[in-house]
Amino acid sequence: MSEASLANESMLPTDEWAYLYGAPKAIGVFKSQAEDFQVEEQLGYELTGEGEHIYVWLQKQNLNTAFVAEQLAKQLNLPLRNVSYAGRKDKHALTRQWFGLHVPGKLDPNFDQFQLEGASILKTIRHNKKLKVGNLKGNRFDIRLREIENPQDIDQRLNSIQQGGVPNYFGPQRFGNNGSNLRLGLMLSKGEAIRNRNKRNLAISALRSWLFNQLTSLRIEQGNFSTLLDGDAVILNGSNSFFINDGTDLTLNDRIKDRDALLSAPLWGKGELNSTEAANEFEAHAASNYADICQSLEELGLEQQRRAISLYPENLTWKLQDNLLTLSFELPSGCFATSVLREVVNYREPERTQS
Repeated sequence: MSEASLANESMLPTDEWAYLYGAPKAIGVFKSQAEDFQVEEQLGYELTGEGEHIYVWLQKQNLNTAFVAEQLAKQLNLPLRNVSYAGRKDKHALTRQWFGLHVPGKLDPNFDQFQLEGASILKTIRHNKKLKVGNLKGNRFDIRLREIENPQDIDQRLNSIQQGGVPNYFGPQRFGNNGSNLRLGLMLSKGEAIRNRNKRNLAISALRSWLFNQLTSLRIEQGNFSTLLDGDAVILNGSNSFFINDGTDLTLNDRIKDRDALLSAPLWGKGELNSTEAANEFEAHAASNYADICQSLEELGLEQQRRAISLYPENLTWKLQDNLLTLSFELPSGCFATSVLREVVNYREPERTQS
């Protein structure tokens, strides 16, 4: 899509990104019940048992994370700014996640007074540091896809995913219900103001994520998804650090095959692209098709960052019986289970009324 055609679009497409293994033949239904999508946070570090922060291990169903945080603050008589969480979890799911309460110099709140349909506190423990956004190792997913049809290639696809991973696309949750966050992002790109701070942040994130997905998809289409280019910005797996492929590391292709290093694409912002040479030429040319979006993200004050384009599910297991597919796997923080599912099954979710 060219810049000119983007200017005439009221919505940006989120269903045209390339598949790594081609479009799946199987179809199925996802999230027909909340229990079909279960998510459990993995902190990745031990809590001390003392300190002025209380970590609350909470199970919720059909509730969004921000609303639960508001109810914790309200019912436990805390300022909302004193309630934090590491990540937002899907509303239409059964999730277990941590909330952090900052209670300096105070006794434990009376957790028995917390009453919220669909939510229950499983345990609490003190810690000496605040729970911050993104401050977790990852998430474990237990998923059921129902009414499976044409399942012939599911096993083959999942075996391929175990070996080659999937594109690290941002999932549909990032773009909001029916693309609501992305529409707000387009408003920002056209100079319209969004006064609500939360909505504005979601809009900016959606716009930036959409552009990342576009550039990642284009790399697949051009056959360079797993091909190391001169000047590629390569991320060290498990970190935010990256280095530039300047040709001096003769083992780099092997390191990429071993998942020690991951190819990346830009999370757009102001400043120069981190890549150089052929990789820079590819990224700059691809981004030029979306110059208005790039300019908006730069003017919003974001800095250039990088994100891995490959995602490898850990401890992936599955079972296909009759018309039911069950999957379990773990993903790093900030990655989306739906990016795995889209490579396996062409799934749909039940229609839901707005709430």
